[in-house]
Amino acid sequence: VNLYIVEKPDGFEFRPGQAVELAIDEEGWRDEKRPFTITSLPDNPRLEFVIKTYPTENNPGHDGMTDHLGRDIEVGDRVLFDDAWGAIEYRGPGVFIAGGAGVTPFIAILRQLEKDGEIDGNRLFFSNKRAEDVFLQGEFFRMLGRSVTCTLTQEEHADYEHGRIDRHWLEQRVDDFSQPVYLYGPPAMASDL
Repeated sequence: VNLYIVEKPDGFEFRPGQAVELAIDEEGWRDEKRPFTITSLPDNPRLEFVIKTYPTENNPGHDGMTDHLGRDIEVGDRVLFDDAWGAIEYRGPGVFIAGGAGVTPFIAILRQLEKDGEIDGNRLFFSNKRAEDVFLQGEFFRMLGRSVTCTLTQEEHADYEHGRIDRHWLEQRVDDFSQPVYLYGPPAMASDL
């Protein structure tokens, strides 16, 4: 996982949870826009992106953009992006369920809630394949304390629960399903709920 910080253009506005179509301003990459969530808060003079790198050789389904970002981008390189779009709209305290890099829209939302003193009553269930895949765990625990549960699907580890987050798993941990549920993860995760 890498943190990328870019200057925020004058007049650029976004809401926590929104993304941009981002491209690298170099030959062969300018037309290769990919969606990345902005993880900084709107009042920050810079835009931050927490991007999980997927080496192409280990992940045949990925196109190499994150691999290129992780290997070849240097301080001073330029990126291209348009207006922010989409968002998971916060509708009140509830349960955030994320699979892997699907946690990125929740980062700015949870940061904004903490800043506004409105973080109480929210929970985060964060699923990853292996312990080495879990990122920002310290920040999530600092913000939410015992209201964070991290799970691993492909590895057993003393510090994490093991297993998929599915309907049965949630029913063992959530008492009230009338509260808002915020879900972002791979299609298989959504179909299991």
